Amino acid sequence: MMALTDESELDEDAKRLAELGYKQDLKRSWSSFSNFAISFSIISILAGCFTNYQAGFNNGGPISISWSWPILSICILVIGFTMSELVSSYPTSGGIYWWASKLGGARAGFYAGWLNLIGLIAVTAAVAYGCATFIDLTISTWSKSYAGGYSLTRVFITFLLVLAVIAAVNIFSGHLLAILNNISVWWHVVGAVVIVVLLVAVPSHHQSFSYVFTERYNNSGFSGGSSSSLGFFFLVVPLGFLLTQYTITGFDASVHLSEETQSASHGAAKGIWKSIAYSALGGYILLLAVTFAIPNVKGAPDNAGVGAGGVAYIFTSALGNTKGGLVLFISAAAQVFCATSCMTSASRMLYAFSRDRAVPGSKHWSQLSRTRVPAKGVGLVTAVSVIVTLPALIKVDINGAPIPVAFFAVTSIAVIGLYLSFAIPIWLRWRHGENFDLGSWNNGRKYKWMNPLAVVEIIVVSLYLMLPTSPAAIPGNSGFAWKYVNYAPIVTLGALAVITIWWQASARNWFSGPIRTVDEVTPVDDGTVAG
Repeated sequence: MMALTDESELDEDAKRLAELGYKQDLKRSWSSFSNFAISFSIISILAGCFTNYQAGFNNGGPISISWSWPILSICILVIGFTMSELVSSYPTSGGIYWWASKLGGARAGFYAGWLNLIGLIAVTAAVAYGCATFIDLTISTWSKSYAGGYSLTRVFITFLLVLAVIAAVNIFSGHLLAILNNISVWWHVVGAVVIVVLLVAVPSHHQSFSYVFTERYNNSGFSGGSSSSLGFFFLVVPLGFLLTQYTITGFDASVHLSEETQSASHGAAKGIWKSIAYSALGGYILLLAVTFAIPNVKGAPDNAGVGAGGVAYIFTSALGNTKGGLVLFISAAAQVFCATSCMTSASRMLYAFSRDRAVPGSKHWSQLSRTRVPAKGVGLVTAVSVIVTLPALIKVDINGAPIPVAFFAVTSIAVIGLYLSFAIPIWLRWRHGENFDLGSWNNGRKYKWMNPLAVVEIIVVSLYLMLPTSPAAIPGNSGFAWKYVNYAPIVTLGALAVITIWWQASARNWFSGPIRTVDEVTPVDDGTVAG
């Protein structure tokens, strides 16, 4: 039994963690910069901006890039500020559900925890699959023979290899992860600069400001292809919100790594909002550079070519295969860093949620290896990531172009799960008003408008991301087939139904929220933690 008799020997972070009910089991070796770095790496403008560019462009065209991105980025920054205030007050791994439990009771914590865990696993799967796609694109750009052997099976095998690599790195060492995330920041910064310079300097032709900021394009199949109807502005363009909302997500990693971060009340809080702000600015510059570089065909912008081929088509057309392949390589490498960070965040959340016995088999997922990392949790996240991505093996063509419907569905699940989990404690903090226990970093009285705005944005975007992404995905429509269906609402609503039934039938009788482990956890010589 551990007693808090030698508090003088604990540093301020460990003391605060003990006040929240937990012993310092994880190694606190991350600096504030490393904490910022993991969220910046997961946001990864070199990943999300490129892998989902096609989703934004087909649903609105250039205006979906030039206008939707900055507007949504501001809203997401507000969400970040509200979460920075929460983590400053309660700096603990799995903080999303901890906050919800503290502010709204065990039921709120149960829902927030499961939504967050589902979102983190989905984002790990999505980033790893996107990485596999870009690895395949890179090699195919440099090798015609390799390109000729393309298949979804080959991409899926690459996806499995990516998952194996990032799982091994996560199991090996928590300190190594911090170093990799620091490197990742500079890879993203330098890589983005190189790409922007190439897109500005190399192409012989660039699109006009008028095209980038006013051109509309509708390749969704909705509204009869119209780009001026109400349906275009209130249905088609919002479907393209996935680009921004998916790219700027995963910043809750700063929360999940707070127990491993020095001066967490400040470091984790700043890690959240700084990673969002810098990514929003850098991502916007990057996206504008890509959009200005869209090639012409017969004297007109090739919207159809971009809609079908995405950024790979833009890079190879504007830069040639050699330089275009280099850009794809820079992005693919960045996505390896991003996927590694996603695995770290997901496994830490699983560890923390299991520590409070909310996950079946909790005693396994809450164990730490000799290097003090949740190795078994990494294994579980890897396995589930494979399962949710299996539909990517099904070939889907929309309007004659291959569209990764399964990839967009998994990214939607990630966005919906993560952001809905954020909304619960954000709303509860607003309900607590002046009674909320402020940390050293806080929003003052601005929470009164920030928190409601954050919740509204999350709900609106989540509803749009659960809509069908093409007419062929609507039962009863001509050409309907299940392979076109956006299964994000099926997974999300199905998960909510299971959570509700589970809570009513069983969990409410045994899940009481975060469990104080400072008085009941016994260290074991082999590095595991017995719950």
